[in-house]
Amino acid sequence: MNDIIVAEGLVKTYGKVRALDGLDLRVQQGTVLGLLGPNGAGKTTAVRVLTTLLRPTEGRATVAGLDVVGDAKQLRSRIGVSGQYAAVDENLTGYENLDMVGRLYHLGARASRDRAWTLLERFDLTDAAKRPVGTYSGGMRRRLDLAGALVAEPEVLFLDEPTTGLDPRSRLGMWDVISELVSGGTTLLLTTQYLEEADRLADRIAVIDRGTVIAEGTADQLKEQVGGERIEVTVTDTAAVAPAREVLARLTGHEVGVEEHTRTLTAPVSGGVSMLVEALRALDGAGVGILDAGIRRPTLDDVFLTLTGHAAADDEKAGAAA
Repeated sequence: MNDIIVAEGLVKTYGKVRALDGLDLRVQQGTVLGLLGPNGAGKTTAVRVLTTLLRPTEGRATVAGLDVVGDAKQLRSRIGVSGQYAAVDENLTGYENLDMVGRLYHLGARASRDRAWTLLERFDLTDAAKRPVGTYSGGMRRRLDLAGALVAEPEVLFLDEPTTGLDPRSRLGMWDVISELVSGGTTLLLTTQYLEEADRLADRIAVIDRGTVIAEGTADQLKEQVGGERIEVTVTDTAAVAPAREVLARLTGHEVGVEEHTRTLTAPVSGGVSMLVEALRALDGAGVGILDAGIRRPTLDDVFLTLTGHAAADDEKAGAAA
């Protein structure tokens, strides 16, 4: 497959602040790249450069074979963008918002009307089509905003944290919509702070920090960087922690981590379920009472913590210069 998004050495400075610092990205046609990073890492700046909204200080980028600077006007007609906040007119109805976007793309009056109704139906908004957007819920506004990004049927779509602020049910619904788009052949660059979102939607993931890519690969490849499986055992009482730790250390040959307040012990293992069975037998033989036990595999949260030095949940405390 061809690379439909290419960024090489992108730099964007604001005075002494380097929002992007030599960013390199490649996205193959018909795939999804998830862009992960803390607030202030440069995710939104990267999207703004790739969608022609910002000129890079250094470096170059092309989308669909068009230069984001030299071919900006032509490129805008071939991409769709949905930002962190729904860019909809609250005084217009849902139908009027989409019809207006179609006319701005010079689709013509009839084509704009037809496209608006098609998208309203696709995003389950037909019942609210004639209501002012000011009466819409947050989830409805996000769906309408995404519909607006699809009016011109773009071959490349940029979604900047599309589910931020949505309740879990609305987020799941948006994931279904995005999955449907991708299955239809749309190329997608998705920025997100929800690691589960990237794990579910992205073919490849790029982790950026301080304006540069610090790791890239599939979700499984990134998880392998953290290490393999771990056995996790919760014992019934505090007195059982020490003997359980001794048993697990002997079996695994690794240091055993202990969370004292939860009485949970964790150690790296190989062998999966067979090792778990062996450990449970050994613990039972040592008279250790077990409350819970299982094999834990690395998650993207583990990857994020390892690569950036803090959990994704701490991102909101980071700077907001992205």
